[in-house]
Amino acid sequence: MSANNSTTGAASAALSDSSAQLRLSDFDYALPPELIAQQPLAERSASRLLVVDGNDAPIEDRNIADLAELLQPGDLLVMNDTRVLHARLYGIKDSGGRIEVLVERITGEHEALAQIRASKPPKPGCVLHLEGALEAKVLARAGEFYHLRFPDTENVIDLLERHGRLPLPPYIERNAADADEARYQTVFARTHGSVAAPTAGLHFDDALLAAVEKRGCRIAYVTLHVGAGTFQPVRSENLAEHRMHRERYILPEATAQAIAETRRKGGRIVAVGTTTLRTLESAAIAGNGQLQAGAGETGLFILPGFRFRIVDALLTNFHLPKSTLLMLVSAFAGIERIRTAYAHAIAQGYRFFSYGDAMLLTRTNDESAP
Repeated sequence: MSANNSTTGAASAALSDSSAQLRLSDFDYALPPELIAQQPLAERSASRLLVVDGNDAPIEDRNIADLAELLQPGDLLVMNDTRVLHARLYGIKDSGGRIEVLVERITGEHEALAQIRASKPPKPGCVLHLEGALEAKVLARAGEFYHLRFPDTENVIDLLERHGRLPLPPYIERNAADADEARYQTVFARTHGSVAAPTAGLHFDDALLAAVEKRGCRIAYVTLHVGAGTFQPVRSENLAEHRMHRERYILPEATAQAIAETRRKGGRIVAVGTTTLRTLESAAIAGNGQLQAGAGETGLFILPGFRFRIVDALLTNFHLPKSTLLMLVSAFAGIERIRTAYAHAIAQGYRFFSYGDAMLLTRTNDESAP
């Protein structure tokens, strides 16, 4: 069954009685700057893996290379096959002022929404001269973004791939290098549209994928195009006031069928990354609890108290303090469990964020969730 779905941040983040008491400061922690990974390891599957069961089993220090043996035959791994765009462009305005453009999403064959950093905001009608090679016209302001039109000689994705730059996250304090062209993409990336990588998937190489399948696990894919809003901080101490940025997703019919079949046979659904989890849970919400294939947009904000309908286990990297993704994993495995795990990871010198190490989380059996 196919559907065109729209999941709003407000509707999907309705606070339960317990989560309504939570504040932004409840999701803060102190991270030594030297633990923020600035470079990828020499091999994708060389990262460490912290295994955290949501039901109080001992925390285990393992390696990503051990993942296949930690899975159960019959599990289904679901991965995000989005591909990172060369979404960053530098240039000047008509006036000569310098600008930095970060494309948020493609909205048409020749148009896109973008963030623009400039000393003075560009006005509608202004022409941006980018990378000494192309021009883009500002059509309108759209909230925090600008609606841009690119030359109609070819589609905007091809223009970006030829003239744009790979957009590394703001906490990686260097420009993208040649090695990042491969390492900041998953080996299964195929659908252009993201401005950030689905980083849990970066740990997989062909050998690890083969080991997973040899274990008797299946692999399926979704697409969620990560937007620039993923790096926007939560600005309100009152979490009920926060509104998530919206992102596009696609749940293929083959993946929906694979999930249903896995469920019938008693297997687990293992989401590779928070983007995959948000796609699956958003599609379930849009289908009133029934997973439906199709395309849609999601502004899903997951807080402790959220009822997970699809995902049983989650492979994810470590997340920033006070971030919505830290709130998501706290909802999934339990607030205190995540606090303990993060304290352990810091004490043991795990590497954090996009090029860092990973966690394998099993969902807490909290029957109090609505």
